[in-house]
Amino acid sequence: MLRLAAQTLRHRTGGFLATFVALAAGVAVLMTCALLVESGWRHQGDPHRYGAAFAVVADRDLTVDGPTVLGETERTTVLLPERGSVPGKVAGDLADVPGVDRAVGDRRLVVTTTAAPGLPTTGHGWSSTALAPYRLVSGRPPRSDGEIAVDARLAGPTRLGPGATTEVVTGGVSRTYEVSGVVGTGGTASGRAALFFTDAHAAALDPHPGRYDAVGVLTAPDADRDALLAEVRRIADAAGATAYTGDDRGIAAEPESAAARSLALGAGAAFAGYAAAIVGFVVAGTVGLSVRHRRRDLALLRAVAATPGQVRSMLLAEVGLLGLLAGAVGVPAGLLATRQVRDALVSRGFLPDDFTVQGGVLSAAAVVVTVAVVALLSAWIAALRVTRIRPTEALGEAAVEPATGGRARLVCGLACVAGAFSLTVLTGATDGQTALGAAMGMLYLFVLGVALLAPWINQGAARLLGPVLRTVWGDSGYLAAANLRANARGAVAVLTALVLSVGLGGTVWFLQDNLERQTVAQSREGVLAQYALTSGTGLPASAAAEARRVPGVAAATGVRRTSVVVPDRLEPQTVPAQGIDPLGADRTLDLRVRSGSLDALREGTVAVSTARADAAGWRLGDKARLWLGDGTPVTLRVVALYERGWGFGDVTLHRRTLDGHTVTGLDDRVLVRTAPDFGAEGALAELARRYPGGQVTDTARLTGELAEDVAVSGWLNKMLVTVLVGYAVLAAANTLVMAALARTRELSLLRLVGVTRGQAKRMVHAEQAGLLGVALLIGAAIAAVTLTTIVRAVTGATVPHIPATGWTALLAGTTALALLATVVPVTHILRTAPVEGMGVRE
Repeated sequence: MLRLAAQTLRHRTGGFLATFVALAAGVAVLMTCALLVESGWRHQGDPHRYGAAFAVVADRDLTVDGPTVLGETERTTVLLPERGSVPGKVAGDLADVPGVDRAVGDRRLVVTTTAAPGLPTTGHGWSSTALAPYRLVSGRPPRSDGEIAVDARLAGPTRLGPGATTEVVTGGVSRTYEVSGVVGTGGTASGRAALFFTDAHAAALDPHPGRYDAVGVLTAPDADRDALLAEVRRIADAAGATAYTGDDRGIAAEPESAAARSLALGAGAAFAGYAAAIVGFVVAGTVGLSVRHRRRDLALLRAVAATPGQVRSMLLAEVGLLGLLAGAVGVPAGLLATRQVRDALVSRGFLPDDFTVQGGVLSAAAVVVTVAVVALLSAWIAALRVTRIRPTEALGEAAVEPATGGRARLVCGLACVAGAFSLTVLTGATDGQTALGAAMGMLYLFVLGVALLAPWINQGAARLLGPVLRTVWGDSGYLAAANLRANARGAVAVLTALVLSVGLGGTVWFLQDNLERQTVAQSREGVLAQYALTSGTGLPASAAAEARRVPGVAAATGVRRTSVVVPDRLEPQTVPAQGIDPLGADRTLDLRVRSGSLDALREGTVAVSTARADAAGWRLGDKARLWLGDGTPVTLRVVALYERGWGFGDVTLHRRTLDGHTVTGLDDRVLVRTAPDFGAEGALAELARRYPGGQVTDTARLTGELAEDVAVSGWLNKMLVTVLVGYAVLAAANTLVMAALARTRELSLLRLVGVTRGQAKRMVHAEQAGLLGVALLIGAAIAAVTLTTIVRAVTGATVPHIPATGWTALLAGTTALALLATVVPVTHILRTAPVEGMGVRE
């Protein structure tokens, strides 16, 4: 059978090209997803910062108990948006463990040097040099508060050496230090640059008094490492932290690696799920259509004594060979595409520079097997009808399209549509990623329902459109309506591909537009201040008080951006939050408070967006339990509910609640409102110059910067949607070309019985207009239901925003593609003489 299948592929290259394109493109798309997931799974970050440590105790994630199902409590682990810290006494406890030589506490300070402002740099205490280990290259360790040592990566490009001076900005203050020495690890410098203060000075600068960012454990040469590790883990668990060993030390050193890993795993897995569903639709439709178009050949094989098993084996062998060829093309294409995606993600800040594409063997094997299984299963199902009937009946089946479908298909289709409508309730009752996941499930159930019900949809549409087609196209319209009715089942793949293109593009693309528009609009309308005092290195809490003392300033509000972890119905979620000084906040911010008041915001209280309050089940006056960005649990009383959560974050806290719980402990900006007709710009500019990198900007500019940030964050979703819709569109064009080329004998027969070339063209145009109209109508309806439901659940808007240019481009593009993919091959067919066309193979 393999030899026969190979000969069939060789002599029917054109007939199998469409199937090969669908399989190869599907392999490439899924390979990109799988390789992104595999790379994220293998990514551990760079552990060089703790290279000498046997274990590192740090707090980098949070485990939250969820609902209890069947007696089992579900636990969810989320990454801490702000680096967690460990109590200082942990270092003492670890130092007392038998076999521990030293337990070194490491402080990590966010610093910027004027010598290399663009180089990411962190500050540490001198004792932490033992964890790398760093060795003095020149000079000596710092001995006073005015001295620092720098590593080779910082010293190299800046030529900082012993005796040189430089300014270092930390905690919103710029200080001048003398370089006492240069250190190195003895290898190639990598990761962030580092500089070292004295231990006492580092402790004074740390915004987390009495705590360490991490504690590294150095072991004695004769230590029992298994027993030592067990005791280290016990101490770490008691402190609510984790003991990292081996390559996992890179996560302790750079939690950004864990975030990158989570992003790659999450985005790749979600994208793979959506892509797998689309590839499944496309491959199943294309392979099934290819088999149905060969009914005549398969019937002849049955008539000359080929058994049903032999025919099925031949079809499976053909598809299997095509799958191998598609894997040979799609896997390298996926590798190349993954590297391009990785570079784009790094350039836009989604992934760190050290994130690399790793692996590939596991991904390639999984993807090729998955696509091959789908293709083989589709070929098997499509071949069953031809091989189950007697040879003489099979020849009759080759001339007449089979019936619409069985009762099982009808019941399954109706069940999918009913399930999709039921998911609208779930989508409306949830929010965030849960609502988005339910909406995508709803979308795919709608498409699957359409695919299953397509024969009945096509027949019903043909009957309804018959009078219209006859009125517009005359006799050609009559033939078109008859063809649509007779070929109801053959057009299933075409209808499904077109509906998928319009439904997916109209839902996900415009959803991102709505999220971006809602965020920017709420921020623009909610900022009442005219000016904002900002600094790239952060502003101390005293900046807002200084701004209030400027003549002409009516109100000034310090804003500190962060994220918090809040409970949800299904699992905890990390949501954006802000800490503010409520003094005068009603004159600088309008969060559109619906109940309560921001005037009541104090330590121990919280204001929450209405969407988040509904999701968590909080009401005004309730005690809300949540976790700050560093994992600290707090219980706060809800004193206000507001609507503008997209523009300002779902949670608003008093700024003092965040003291000691953010990485820098600084404000991001100070919003300033001046009295009418009072020029305070000059005085504000003078105030800004007191802070490193300080400047005064118009708040309208802040909205513009926010729009750019939101557009960048939305780029990932739009990129994924573009790939998925692009594949769906390719599949639609592919299917349309297959369907058109398969009509050579049919169009030749019509011309032999007197139909002119022009009438045949008009008939095809009428058929395409009817099928395309139905597909666009159904796809637009699915997109409208899905988009409206998800936008209402996520943003609260009743009617989604749909740009006219977007819908025009989507519908016009789909229409142009469908017409082009049909008209071009049909025009080519009609150039063939009818007698020659009757003699070509199916």
